[in-house]
Amino acid sequence: MSRKRRRTDSPPLYRLPQAAKGIAREPKAALPFRRKILASHSGLLICALFLLVGLALAGDYGIHIDERWQRRIAEANLKYIQGQTDTVAQSFLTYSDRLYGVAFELPLLLAEGALGLTDEYSIHRLRAILTHLFFIVGGWFCYRLAYRLFNNRLLALFALLFYLLHPRIYANSFMNSKDPPFITLFIIALYLLERAFRKDTVGAFVLLGVAVGLLTNLRIMGIMLFAATLGLRGLDLFYARSWPERKGILLSAGLFVLAAGLTLYAVSPYAWAHPVDYLITSFKLTVNHPNLVEQLFRGERILSTEVPPDYNLVWFGITTPPLLLLLGGLGMAAVLARGLARPGAVFRNNRLRFAMLLPACFLLPPLAA
Repeated sequence: MSRKRRRTDSPPLYRLPQAAKGIAREPKAALPFRRKILASHSGLLICALFLLVGLALAGDYGIHIDERWQRRIAEANLKYIQGQTDTVAQSFLTYSDRLYGVAFELPLLLAEGALGLTDEYSIHRLRAILTHLFFIVGGWFCYRLAYRLFNNRLLALFALLFYLLHPRIYANSFMNSKDPPFITLFIIALYLLERAFRKDTVGAFVLLGVAVGLLTNLRIMGIMLFAATLGLRGLDLFYARSWPERKGILLSAGLFVLAAGLTLYAVSPYAWAHPVDYLITSFKLTVNHPNLVEQLFRGERILSTEVPPDYNLVWFGITTPPLLLLLGGLGMAAVLARGLARPGAVFRNNRLRFAMLLPACFLLPPLAA
C-alpha cells in the first residue's frame, strides 16, 4: 500500500563546485561504457575489494577478550530455545547474562553447527569472516545512505572509505561480535529510516520496524531510532491536512511499532517469559553495569564505575584519525547551522530533519550512559 502526499524534500544537503563534480555529475549518456559502469558501481567494487582483503586477513587479528563469553551466551540461549529440559529452562531464566542480545550471535553459532566445525581455530576464523562480512555490508548501506543524502557519488565514496578505513573499527570488525555488528545494523536502520520517510509506504515502515527491533536486541540503545521514528511520524501527523493522510500516517506508525515489537520479542528468548522485566532490566544494565573492571586512563588504573566526565571524549579522540575528527566536527556544525538558518523547515523537511537526527544519534548514547 502506498499513498501520494505532498513532498517536502529539499535539494541535496551539499553540492560540490561544478569543477569538482567530475563523472559523478556528468550525464550518463556522455560517459563511455567502462566509465559508466565504474561510476555506477564504484561503491560496490570498493566493498568487493575490501571483502577480498578481509578474507585474506581474517585469521590475523586474534580473539577478542569477550569472544568465548559471547559464544557461551549464544549456547545458553540456544539450549533454552530448544527446550531440552525444564532444568535448563529454569537455569536460563536466572542466568546472569540472559539479557544480552543474540540476534547476531545465534546465527554465528548456527553457522558453525551447519558446517560441522569443532576445533577452536576453525570456529573463531568463521566468526571473524562472518562478522567482517557483515561489516562490509554496513559499508554498502553507508555508501547508499550518503549518496541518497548528497546525490553525489564522490561524497558517497568518501563516506564509504571513512567507514571502512577507521583503524579501530576495522580491526574490531574481525574479532568483536558485539560492537561492529551494532554499528552496521545502526547504519542499515538509518538507511531504512530515510527510505521509509522518502517512500512513505506501509511496507517501508514495516521493514524499518524489523531493523529497529533487531538493533534494540543487540543494544538497548537502539531504541533511540524507535523513538525518533515515532517522533517524526508525530510531526507528519501534526502537519497533515486531511483525514486520509492522517489515517495513512497512523497506520504506518502502528505497523512500525508492531513490527519492531514482534521482532524484538522474537529474537530475545528471555523476553518470551518476562517481556516487561526484559526491557526494564536491560535499561538498568546499560546505565549501571554490575561488573567492576579496571580501566587504563591517563596513565592510571580506575574502576569502570568511577570514570571522569572526559573519559569518552579522550578515548574517542585518540582512537579516531584527526582527519575524521575534523571533518566530523565540520559536518555537524554545517548541519546545525543549516537547521538554525531554517528552523521551520527542520520539522517539515524530510532531508533536513533526518540530517539533524544524525548529530543526535552521535551525542545521545554517551550522554544517556
